[in-house]
Amino acid sequence: MRFSTRTTYGLRAMICLAKNCGSECLSLPNIAKKEGISLGYLERLFSRLKNAGLIEAQKGAGGGYKLSKPVGKIAVYDIVRALEGSARSFYCLAEDGRSRCAKKGGCGALIVLEKTQQAVNRTLKKLKLKDLI
Repeated sequence: MRFSTRTTYGLRAMICLAKNCGSECLSLPNIAKKEGISLGYLERLFSRLKNAGLIEAQKGAGGGYKLSKPVGKIAVYDIVRALEGSARSFYCLAEDGRSRCAKKGGCGALIVLEKTQQAVNRTLKKLKLKDLI
């Protein structure tokens, strides 16, 4: 399985926020510098994360971003879905791991792909942001 840089960088940024949990908000330039991610790219990632309800923004002096939920309540699965649009690893499978291929009965690889997707989803749902810090 291969995640895009959206997921890799997004996870790094979320971990950065999680490590700062309970403190003041972190600004995007601060996170970008700490993580070595371009500010423009980070802005696009944070837009997705905010729309998914995983982070919240505070304006004004001392403003920035913080997690919208406790670190133990944010599943890695939710972060991946927010950044990638789905947690689907294989073209021919739906996000829940079931076949959406026209060759359903004739594809010998289907059982391997289904089991792999289901295992990945279970793992990502079980793994919480707090487990990464």
